[in-house]
Amino acid sequence: MKVSPAVPLSVTLLLFLFLSTTTYAHNITKILAKHPEFSTFNHYLTVTHLAAEINRRQTITVCAIDNAAMNVLLEKHLPTYTLKNVLSLHVFADYFGAKKLHQITKGSTLTATMFQATGEAPGTSGYINITNMKGGKVGFANEDNDGHFAATFVKSVVEMPYNISVIQISHILTSAAAEAPVAAPSDLNVTTLMAKQGCKSFSDLLKSHPDVAKTFAENVQSGLTVFCPTDGVITAFMPKFKNLTKDGQASLLLYHGIPVYNSMGMLKSNNGLMNTLATEGKKKYDFTVQNDGDDVKLETKVVTATISGTLYDEEPLSVYKVDKVLLPRELFKGTVAEEPAPAPKGAKKKKKSSKGGDDDVDDDGAPEPSQDDDEDPADDSANLNFANHVKSSGLFVTVVISIICVAII
Repeated sequence: MKVSPAVPLSVTLLLFLFLSTTTYAHNITKILAKHPEFSTFNHYLTVTHLAAEINRRQTITVCAIDNAAMNVLLEKHLPTYTLKNVLSLHVFADYFGAKKLHQITKGSTLTATMFQATGEAPGTSGYINITNMKGGKVGFANEDNDGHFAATFVKSVVEMPYNISVIQISHILTSAAAEAPVAAPSDLNVTTLMAKQGCKSFSDLLKSHPDVAKTFAENVQSGLTVFCPTDGVITAFMPKFKNLTKDGQASLLLYHGIPVYNSMGMLKSNNGLMNTLATEGKKKYDFTVQNDGDDVKLETKVVTATISGTLYDEEPLSVYKVDKVLLPRELFKGTVAEEPAPAPKGAKKKKKSSKGGDDDVDDDGAPEPSQDDDEDPADDSANLNFANHVKSSGLFVTVVISIICVAII
């Protein structure tokens, strides 16, 4: 039994290629989710669709700001399009780890941001000045800062040289150019579109909550997926809807929108947890997208709905009909799904008829709900992620062992 000298080289190359395709993948949402002090910043990266753009890029630096600093920005009540420009100033098109920040050549440099890359920034207003200051501090400011630095380096959060660096800075980076009013795009009227395609009742609910309708409208340009319960479904659900508080009604409606464009093919290939327009901080308001044969199901832990049709699908907007109202666990915890689950096999029992024969009748006794039903959705998602990790890891190990075995034989 002799191993060819070319085999170790082949195995090494295969391992290198495999690792090179996985080592550099990053997900800014998952990175920041481990740090609750950045939950608001993380939420608005998703809402403005900057998160998806960050994940597509390499050699990048994200300047995260904590919840207190984000509140200062949110008090300005900027439209979503303008807010995206401001947050884009916090994403550098270059890698800056803690060491590099403290050892800048000549003590100062200008770096381009994603705001500059949008083409919305006049001149060089999308550049940020990074300067080594006295006392070992690192300052950040717009190019025309008149010697005033709006923010300073706080700490390194995550460094993946030279792919992505996430650092914390003390305050918001902004400018008059970034906060300038942005012309709204020629909006696709979501409510009108739904009203014409068998979802008029859901459309009317959105119109009755102007702030909710505005949120849907503002997300169209940057990408939006809407799940619209049909008219008959909404009519049957109205008694429950009216029992919700005003905030609860708004959250329920926002729960039917995902701030990312998804074609049907994308939904089928990207199974897993999805954040919604209602997701914010500890308020998860998420659900799981799961294939079931050719169907796509939306599982909320309270009810499972099925996509029954496509109303509209042209990037950046997709609207799908669903056969049930999506009930978030945050509002309907402990309630029973709208339709009872089918009786398990063997649930029927024999009953003597008046003629002495045996008739099959359904047992009226319903099984008691399991304590497992009250588990947090995050527990299940963690288990699912672990299972997927094990599955992918197992596949990799199997491939490597197979190659080695073939080489030895």
